Amino acid sequence: MQSFLEQLVEKHKTAAHEGKLADYIPQLTEQNPLALGITVRTCDGDVYTAGDCPIQFTLQSISKVITLILALMDQGEDEVFKRVGMEPTGSPFNSIYDLEVKSPGKPFNPMINSGALVVSSLIQGSTVDERLERILGLVRDMAENPEIEIDQAVYHSEGVTGYRNRSMGYFLKEFGIIEDVESTLELYFKQCAISVTCDDLSRMGLCLARNGKNQAGEQVIPQPLARLVKTFMVTCGMYNASGEFAILVGIPAKSGVSGGIMASVPERMGIGVFGPALDEKGNSYAGVRMLRDLSREWNLSIF
Repeated sequence: MQSFLEQLVEKHKTAAHEGKLADYIPQLTEQNPLALGITVRTCDGDVYTAGDCPIQFTLQSISKVITLILALMDQGEDEVFKRVGMEPTGSPFNSIYDLEVKSPGKPFNPMINSGALVVSSLIQGSTVDERLERILGLVRDMAENPEIEIDQAVYHSEGVTGYRNRSMGYFLKEFGIIEDVESTLELYFKQCAISVTCDDLSRMGLCLARNGKNQAGEQVIPQPLARLVKTFMVTCGMYNASGEFAILVGIPAKSGVSGGIMASVPERMGIGVFGPALDEKGNSYAGVRMLRDLSREWNLSIF
């Protein structure tokens, strides 16, 4: 596995030239577009790593998995899915058109930006900081890393340029789905700016692969919710490339526009990938290709 991962990184590192950094969040353009790393952590306790794995990057949309878990724990499935749907969308993750025309006032699913805003608004806590600490707490427990924090520069960069997300928030307020838009946006921008490494993502993916138990054996996520969010990762986790990813790779995964991908192979392994050069759908260009080859080589598809 170790030598194969090293070969994967070498094979696909040049593919990063085909991708593009997420320039609509200015701070993300400071990333090295040629960086590429992968960590695999198995249920048997084996760890394999190759490439630029020590680099810190932000969760971005990977945080949507975490907030969905917390909202479901706080509100229950009926309340959450009364406000956000369960269906994949063929549109971009930041589409306003779908929210206004196809499904007025109710986002298609929790993995697109409008749905994630609704989900974040449902997390319990009397202040933004209290709600954020609960998100950070779950991330730290899954990753078994108490040092995980917010990248303040990325948070401020998102807050300054988050016009589309702000528009979505106020559109949802018109339908009575979100009440306090500004506090929801503050929480959303901060959750997206949580800073991790490939190893952190691999541990988080492993926690989901073990049905909510982290590597230390602590049940940090209720088992039914771990299964539910993995289903969303399969159907909606790779933006509007989720169907293609399911066919070519076939494992639950969630990407973020920083270039991170958290993947979870049930009962087998967690995988963390980082490659900040993105394809046209917003997924790591080289990272997706590494996961495709890894899945084929090790027969990882759940289908």
